Amino acid sequence: MKKIFAANWKLNKTPEEARQFIIQFKNEVFKQDSFFNTRDVFIFPQAYSLEALSQLCNGTQIQFGPQNFHFESSGAFTGENSAAVAKQLGATLALIGHSERRQIFDEKNSLLAKKIQKAQAEKLLPIFCIGETLAEREAGATLDVCKKQISDCLSEIDKSQRLVVAYEPVWAIGTGKVASTDQVAEVHQQLFDFLTSLHFKNFQLLYGGSVKPDNAKELLALPHVDGFLIGGASLDVSSFLKIALS
Repeated sequence: MKKIFAANWKLNKTPEEARQFIIQFKNEVFKQDSFFNTRDVFIFPQAYSLEALSQLCNGTQIQFGPQNFHFESSGAFTGENSAAVAKQLGATLALIGHSERRQIFDEKNSLLAKKIQKAQAEKLLPIFCIGETLAEREAGATLDVCKKQISDCLSEIDKSQRLVVAYEPVWAIGTGKVASTDQVAEVHQQLFDFLTSLHFKNFQLLYGGSVKPDNAKELLALPHVDGFLIGGASLDVSSFLKIALS
C-alpha cells in the first residue's frame, strides 16, 4: 500500500490561505516524478475551507475531508457539520476521534462509534485516532487504553471496508516530544496484531505526535508505520513536502 501523509490543519488557515497552500503544493509536487505512485496525501482543513479544497483538489490525487461531523446527515443540530455535505463537496475522508475532540469537546467512544459508522455509510474513509495520556503511559496502560478505544469504537463497523488508524500519544501532540522509535515500534506491532486478531484486513497504521522533517525518515522505516498524521509541520508546504519525501 501507499504511504499516507495526512495534514491536520486544526483551527488554522482561512479559505484563501488554504487555496494558496494547495496551489503551492501542487506546483512543488509536479516537479517530483511519480510522487503519487507511492504516496497518498490527505488534507483535513477547518470546515470553512472545505469548499476551497473542493475547488482546487478536483481532478488531482490530493484527497481531503472534514475534521469533525455529526452522525446524522441533517436536522436540528446547530453548529454541527454534515458528512453528507462534505461528500457532495468531493471529500473522500473523515478524521474521527482526535484527542482534542475527546479532551476539549468530551467526545466519548460511544459517540465516535456512531461517527465511524456514518463515515462508512457515506463512503468516507475513516482516519480513526487513538492514543494515551502521559498519566496512562506512566501507569503502563498504553496498550490497554488503545485496545479499548478500538474495541469500543470499531466493533460494529464493516470490517471489509478500508480503515486507517492513527496512533497519537496525547503527550506528544504539539509538545515537541516524540515517542522513541522503540516505543512507536512496540505499540504499532501490538496494534497490528490486535487489529488482525479482530479480523481487520484492509487497514493501515499512522503515527502522529510532533512529526517533523528531521524525525520522519527514522519513524517511517519502522514496521507497521504506514505514514503520518501531521499537525503543525503540515501548515507549511516546505516542511510537509519534506516529510512526504522522507
